[in-house]
Amino acid sequence: MQAMQINAPLTPSRPDTAVSLSPAALDAACCAALKHEADAWPKPGLVTPVDSGSHRDMNYASFVDSIAAVRGYFAEVAEAGARGATYAELQPIAIAAETRMLAATYGANTHRGAIFNLGLLAAAAAWRQANPAHGRARCGDLVARLWGPAILASRSAAPSSHGQAVWAQFSAGGARAQAAGGFPAVYRVGLPALRALLADGIDEEAALIGTLMALMARLDDTNLLWRGGAAGLADVQSAAHAFERDGGVRHPAWRDRLTHMHSWMVQRHLSPGGSADLVAAVWLVHQLGDA
Repeated sequence: MQAMQINAPLTPSRPDTAVSLSPAALDAACCAALKHEADAWPKPGLVTPVDSGSHRDMNYASFVDSIAAVRGYFAEVAEAGARGATYAELQPIAIAAETRMLAATYGANTHRGAIFNLGLLAAAAAWRQANPAHGRARCGDLVARLWGPAILASRSAAPSSHGQAVWAQFSAGGARAQAAGGFPAVYRVGLPALRALLADGIDEEAALIGTLMALMARLDDTNLLWRGGAAGLADVQSAAHAFERDGGVRHPAWRDRLTHMHSWMVQRHLSPGGSADLVAAVWLVHQLGDA
């Protein structure tokens, strides 16, 4: 099984020194990453404080309520990671967080992907801190090493989902393949894009959106495949590439460009939810000083 395809990977940047955080601080960092992603505007097809994008079952308030509901989960999963928990031991913690999310959002899937992605990265960060000999290892690599085989094996036992259906139809790996592969999209695409924008003096909101567009241009996003098929994915990737070629968020009129893109994506009910989940992961590993 292969990880979600990444086209034309960007050049990786060098890390800061790895940051050590307590479970409570990791929890706060994960929740802050989710809030940063939710607050950013404009994001084509996605929920923002301005509108609900292509989503009819959720809005910005849903995301705020969801973040509040999962607060504490990342500390719990980090504590388990520090103890050397198996993937089977991490799963019930994540399932409990997902149950709280669904109750808070009246059944809307606001953060299922983030519970999975950020939870694993938080667990890996805590494991790294508990094992100083591995202090220079990337959290993504640790996820692959510690839990990768179990993550892939869990696919056959998982309940039916949009991601499962897309895998069967298009052979796109989705979240499980990303995690089992060490989050290549985060480290090879998103993180270098974010750090390059911040280094150029781009403000954090615009840099996060630029990171989103870099991911949208390069990922076989299973949410786009589910909603729009191969043609929908290709159209979004093409538009994201064109946005980058024209200067991206460095262009003075970038917000107008993305507002137009948002309009036609909403008309076609297209949402790059997989890319959005990874934006929060990028922000987290940036804060952790990963390579």
